Amino acid sequence: MNTQTLQQRIVRYGELIPCRTAFIDTHTPGSDQKENFTIIGAGVSESPDQHVHIHETPGFNIGAAGQPPKCTNSLHTHRTAEVFFVHKGTWRFFWGIDGTDGEFIAKEGDLFNIPTGIFRGFENVGEEYGMIMAVLGGDNAGGGVIWAPHVIKTAEQHGLILAETGRLYDSKKGEKLPNGIKPMPLLTLEELAQFPVLSEKEVIPHYVARYLDIKATGNKEIVQVLGAQGMLKDRPGFEIDFLQAGQAGLGDSYTSHQHEIFMVHEGHWKITVDNETAILAPGDTCAVPPNTTRSIKPNVSGVTGLFLVRSTDDDAGYTQSV
Repeated sequence: MNTQTLQQRIVRYGELIPCRTAFIDTHTPGSDQKENFTIIGAGVSESPDQHVHIHETPGFNIGAAGQPPKCTNSLHTHRTAEVFFVHKGTWRFFWGIDGTDGEFIAKEGDLFNIPTGIFRGFENVGEEYGMIMAVLGGDNAGGGVIWAPHVIKTAEQHGLILAETGRLYDSKKGEKLPNGIKPMPLLTLEELAQFPVLSEKEVIPHYVARYLDIKATGNKEIVQVLGAQGMLKDRPGFEIDFLQAGQAGLGDSYTSHQHEIFMVHEGHWKITVDNETAILAPGDTCAVPPNTTRSIKPNVSGVTGLFLVRSTDDDAGYTQSV
């Protein structure tokens, strides 16, 4: 299949390599225990230490965040789509310039298509280490992260400076901005006033898909969770389907001109691509390139759930806010 074997296009959950210095809040108390992962594409990490598992991007990036209980990811926004699903744990998502416009608690398997143009943060409110998987629109993931001004100010108090280039410099390590490079400018009050204010009633019904509802909707047929015909109707440059045992068509071979990324949430799955076969376990990610013949089906009986992310011809990962 193309120039890589199937095994080379699988990122195993147990082999994910974390970066603990990926973002500006690395030293900020309450956020200093985060682990960030870039699974497909370079993502939006601000650190040269970030390991990238698969460099090729299919029109979007896939990453993950692992956090222990009570650990928070600080308020930020992106220029392109950001869609999360919870793989492990219980998480609180919150949004708004101050993080007070709305919130909801996400359980395992829940999917959140965060509207672009709003600041968002999330924290692990469970009792064990949690993991959330993220799909970011665009090959370059929108060019980076836009931080709420207070996040940048707090980081400076703990020795971290974000350059206008998007690169982090740690004064605790003796690093300083290179000559001619300025710090990242803070958003002005006028700029902040342009960001929309969205309530829970405006966000949750249109941007959240609960796992129990996803499974119930797709108990006989493959269900589109995100897409033009999906439970969440959006066209951000990719679409997301949900697969589980008992659906019609599972195991049938087909050829696609699109990139497809298989992300296992529950159970073990047998995938075959151009006559190569592998078994995918929970948390594993498999990137299948275009113009290959593939099939996917549960490998054993029991509870199963798999998210399939597919590239589309929509506008470069930019999604519409409410």
